Amino acid sequence: MDLEKIEGLVKIIENSSLTEFTLKDGDLKITMSKLDHPPVVAAGVPMAPQMTAAPEAPAAAQEAEEDEKLFITSPIVGTFYSAPAPDAPAFVKVGDQVKNGQTVCILEAMKLMNEIQSEFDCEIEAVLVSNEQKVEYGQPLFRVKKL
Repeated sequence: MDLEKIEGLVKIIENSSLTEFTLKDGDLKITMSKLDHPPVVAAGVPMAPQMTAAPEAPAAAQEAEEDEKLFITSPIVGTFYSAPAPDAPAFVKVGDQVKNGQTVCILEAMKLMNEIQSEFDCEIEAVLVSNEQKVEYGQPLFRVKKL
């Protein structure tokens, strides 16, 4: 299957009401699924980062609170590592205050280690994935509160 066919499938899925799609063609298997939430991408890999607040709430009081809640999501498909080495402490943990440009984790993709950095000052509210867990593009890694 060539890249043009895959791109065509992505466009069809994006414009449809399907939430998940799997295609098997011989030894090739492609699974696509739509995200339940808008992605927020941290810097650190050669992709254009996008930052979006959590989904809007109907009440005005909740909107102000939600503007402060963001996610750092995976900009690539890979394996999540919370520390630079197995015996080293994690880059960040719940409650840590993170500065703009500070490394929050490493994502391994195709044997390349990509340091994921925060694009803004924030506080880590939750670590949403486990060490050595496989992650998808756009999957939330951390829930953060902007400082």
